[in-house]
Amino acid sequence: MAAFEAVIAALRTAGATERLWCIGDMVGYGPNPNECLDLLRSFDHICVPGNHDYGLLGKTDIENFNGDARFALEWTEEVIRQDNRDYLDALDQPWVPDNGDFTVVHASPRDPIWEYLLDVEAAYECFPFFGTPYCLVGHTHVPVVFRQSPGGGPVKLGQPEPGEQLRLGGTRMIINPGSVGQPRDGNPQAAFAILDLERATLEFQRVEYPISVTQAAMRELNFPRRLIQRLDYGF
Repeated sequence: MAAFEAVIAALRTAGATERLWCIGDMVGYGPNPNECLDLLRSFDHICVPGNHDYGLLGKTDIENFNGDARFALEWTEEVIRQDNRDYLDALDQPWVPDNGDFTVVHASPRDPIWEYLLDVEAAYECFPFFGTPYCLVGHTHVPVVFRQSPGGGPVKLGQPEPGEQLRLGGTRMIINPGSVGQPRDGNPQAAFAILDLERATLEFQRVEYPISVTQAAMRELNFPRRLIQRLDYGF
């Protein structure tokens, strides 16, 4: 929740809260699932479901998750309000906005729930599975850009830096903006991106948040030590 609030504050400062796009896994990690969903739902937004959302709902086997993740999911199942559970249950993917330039999925266009796009080989194989110029993904929690060469040739990998602005157009791309509350790239700051459709740009951003606040809440609820400690390092 602290990470999400910090991102919202940064977006408001930038005047960029017209519409939120959420790429899944709103629950299943932290100590404030209802609060996070309430905040998301207070905005004009879209959201696609992630594997942790599916785990909570029983749409994927909870045994697919490691022990720490199972603990968080089982705890979340005990505290999630029915209206928020119903909200998650109604989510679907992929989502394509009205302008038709983006496909939004949680994991990959080939496997929207479970595939980890970690290398150019997997990305190359995924480009035929969506028809829009761009596909937004999450799941790995690592900011990355895969560019397809003209004519559908080899795919190039890019690791964006905070503040880097990606100009859209020219080549098809699969884009991962990173994770707000669970970054995995060695940077503990919350990761997000600002999409400006008029200027055809996407800017990668990071913002600090009070990690200790989230960790204190997790300790009080007896969350696994590994889930608490990894927030310090972004792994």
